[in-house]
Amino acid sequence: MTSAPEGTKKLFVLDTNVLMHDPSALFRFQEHDVFIPMIVLEELDHSKKGLSEVARNARQASRFLDELIQHADLDAIHQGIELPSTQYAERLDERCQGRLYFQVERLPSLLPDTLPGQIPDNSILATALALSKARAEGQTIVVSKDINLRIKASVIGLYAEDYYNDQVLDDVDLLYSGSCELPLDFWATHGGRMTSWQEHGRTFYTVEGPLVKDWFPNQFLYLPDESQFEALVRKKDNNQAVIELARDFRTPQHAVWGVQARNREQNFALNMLLDPEIDFVTLLGTAGTGKTLLALAAGLTLTLDHKLYKEIVMTRETIPLGEDIGFLPGSEEEKMTPWMGALLDNLELLGSRENGGAWERGATNQLLLNRVKVRSLNFMRGRTFLSRYLILDEAQNLTSKQMKALVTRAGPGTKIVCLGNIGQIDTPYLTGTTSGLTYVVDRFKDWPHSAHITLKRGERSRLADFATETL
Repeated sequence: MTSAPEGTKKLFVLDTNVLMHDPSALFRFQEHDVFIPMIVLEELDHSKKGLSEVARNARQASRFLDELIQHADLDAIHQGIELPSTQYAERLDERCQGRLYFQVERLPSLLPDTLPGQIPDNSILATALALSKARAEGQTIVVSKDINLRIKASVIGLYAEDYYNDQVLDDVDLLYSGSCELPLDFWATHGGRMTSWQEHGRTFYTVEGPLVKDWFPNQFLYLPDESQFEALVRKKDNNQAVIELARDFRTPQHAVWGVQARNREQNFALNMLLDPEIDFVTLLGTAGTGKTLLALAAGLTLTLDHKLYKEIVMTRETIPLGEDIGFLPGSEEEKMTPWMGALLDNLELLGSRENGGAWERGATNQLLLNRVKVRSLNFMRGRTFLSRYLILDEAQNLTSKQMKALVTRAGPGTKIVCLGNIGQIDTPYLTGTTSGLTYVVDRFKDWPHSAHITLKRGERSRLADFATETL
């Protein structure tokens, strides 16, 4: 990908997929100018029908464009419409001071013979190439989520960029992990003014030192020595923090619905899943790290044993691994059943842990199914979940807007658990740095009622572990 030099006013030529990905992209280029080719308006018009997220974004982009030009005369359109020109834009970004240009005339096609045809991508490139040749100063840059279009732009000598505004991090490796390994001299440097006490059977410490300023609420701390010290950050004030000794769920007597933690990260996960003061939990990890099993075991304990929630609600984005099998008959829950194989597999495992004969296990499985509801994301708008334990599986396939729409469904007494693997994103134009799951992990890390942990070790089987490492 080619990038433009800094320090000059630029003209950004937007591809259709940028507006269908984020309609507010019109107002995200600060003091620079934005150009909309005519073919982009045609593609927005063709994509506006339907109930999908793409169709909704296409309609919203068209509304923004209509609001921008409704008070502009023909001369203003030729000379460029000042941005921001809507209340939404002014509320979004006051630094937006560029102009919006539409293609109002046919531009000469300067494409090489190696790009034949009249496909929309080539039309956008032809427009950008003509603008680049006609502009005496400043840079003309094609902005697209389409990798192949950016490659073609670079081949013919155009500057091309991805749309970065929704990118949470520069690199997915910088994502907050939820845990922190303490140095071996931690107590020597932070325990000089330490105080400790017990409250309701829990052990707390007050520590002070230079590492405290980099901690986050509910972050997990551990020492990599034989002491096996594990704690959670409960309060932080400048260089002083209150930490709580983590509970150990690795032993059979402390198992959660028959499930024991098999490693440090799983133990941390059970600590935050069972904490009623934590309303929002995110679990990241590769296949086989136990995300769904831990979330369900904790949910059943809090719902059936502790009576904190009325029921467990589980949902996920319905993106197939292979070819789509078409429409499914039945009710909402019956339609979602094929997508909930992970739920049924884990419920069967949890139900089989009960002692007794086949009749007792069958009754247990029926009880679990009655308290676990499966819902579709398509019908989440307008709903409010009261006193529910909500599990969102495959959350890496959601955009930041979809994630916001889901999290804001939570009513009083509801806990939301988001599960996902940002290495397995199936949604077009989403990456590890722009996924809605990455977005909420980064935005919630400072909130005292949320917690996050990245599960690192697979516990499914030696075959699955070997496949994860080598394939």
